[in-house]
Amino acid sequence: MTGRHAPLDSDVRQSITLQREQLTLSAWLEGPADAPLVMLVHGFPDTPHGWDAVAAGLVAAGYRVLRPWLRGYTPASVHSDADYDALSAAMDLLAWRDLLAAPVTHLVGHDWGAVAAMAAVASRPAAWQSLTTLAIPPFQRMERAWRLLPSQLQHSAYMLEMQSLSAVQGIRANGSARLRELWRIWSPGWAFSEAAFAPVQAAFVEANVAWAATRYYRALFTLWRSKTRRLFMLARYPLRVPTLALTGELDGCMQSALYDALVDPAMFPAGIRVQRLAGCGHFLQMERPDAVLDELLSHLRATAA
Repeated sequence: MTGRHAPLDSDVRQSITLQREQLTLSAWLEGPADAPLVMLVHGFPDTPHGWDAVAAGLVAAGYRVLRPWLRGYTPASVHSDADYDALSAAMDLLAWRDLLAAPVTHLVGHDWGAVAAMAAVASRPAAWQSLTTLAIPPFQRMERAWRLLPSQLQHSAYMLEMQSLSAVQGIRANGSARLRELWRIWSPGWAFSEAAFAPVQAAFVEANVAWAATRYYRALFTLWRSKTRRLFMLARYPLRVPTLALTGELDGCMQSALYDALVDPAMFPAGIRVQRLAGCGHFLQMERPDAVLDELLSHLRATAA
C-alpha cells in the first residue's frame, strides 16, 4: 500500500491517491493538517460531490475532511480482477486512515458508504473516534424487521435489477435516466437540479464504472465468497464507538421505520443516537445539508478526544 499527497493549504481541496492491490484509489482532502479528520464516504448512485455542502461546513468549523471515491467509481480504480463489495471498500477506508495517520478520525458514510463504514468500525474499532451513518440502519438485529420486510422488499427490488447482465447498459442509457429515476423515487419531493446530478452522470458514462458499481449488489448474493460471508458476520458485531444514525422520514430506498425495529442500544456500548430528518428522503446530505451538518457537528464535538 502506498499513498501520495502534498502539503495542504487549508483553503484548497487537493486530490490524493492511494495504491492498493491493482487499483489507484482517489480522494479529496481539505482543511487544516493538524485538525481532527472527518472521512465522508458516498454511496450509490453518488460521488464525493454529494458531500460538497457538508464538507464546506466541516472545514469552516475547523475540521480536516477526506472524501474518498469508492473503489470502482473512477476509471483508475477499475480492474477486471479486483473485488467490488462493501468489505473491500471497508478495508480501503482503513487504508486511507492508515495513510493519513490522523490521531483523531471520525467516520461518516451514506448508503454503501455507511455499510462500508460499519464494517470498518466492526473490523477495527480503535481506529475511529466516532461513526455516523446516513440512510442505512444497523443490521445486527435484522430478524426484528420481519413485519417491515414485505414493503422493504418492494423498495429493494432495484437490487435484483442490478443482477441482470443488462444492468450496466441500463444505468447508462439515455443520459443515466434510470439513475435519475432512482433519485426521484428514493427522495420524493426533492427537486434536485441538473447540476446536482451531473457528477453522477459523468461518472456512470464510463462503462467500467457502471460495471464495478453493479458488482457491489451482485456480491451480496455470493455466499460462496469468503468476503461476502465476512461482511455478513461483521454486520452482526457490536459497534464500539459513539454512533449517530441519520434517516430521512421519506426515504424511498431504506424505509425509516427500519430504525425503530433494528436499533438495539445493547449493540452500541459507546452509545447510539438516532435522528430522523423531517421532509427528507434518501440523500439527506444533499437535500438538507444544514440539518445534517448541525447533527454531525453536535456528534463530533460530543465525542471529541
